[in-house]
Amino acid sequence: MTAPSPDPLVLAFAPVHKRAMGIAVGVVAAIGTVLLTIIPLVRGRPPALRLELLDNYFYGYTVSWSGAVIGALWAGITGFVAGWGVAFLRNVLLALRLVLLRARTDLAQTRDFMDHI
Repeated sequence: MTAPSPDPLVLAFAPVHKRAMGIAVGVVAAIGTVLLTIIPLVRGRPPALRLELLDNYFYGYTVSWSGAVIGALWAGITGFVAGWGVAFLRNVLLALRLVLLRARTDLAQTRDFMDHI
């Protein structure tokens, strides 16, 4: 027997799990940084992008094997913070929107009630 599927509206307005979003964005950022660093090293050519500029944001980063690890750590941390912040902001704005919609609905119902008195 299959469980009933949840209402699509409930899923649409469900809050985003902040830690899960942070981990997901952090992992993707770390993998992306590692790949951007390792691919030019394996090919033996200088990178087409100016990856050395990441040292301005990620302390200790270089276009090297050790730099790939350092960049992955920094990108993971930065990605986690960014993902957590986006999920937090989305949850707060959605909750505020729902509170305003509920207040507007209650006000409309009160006006209808007052019109009948």
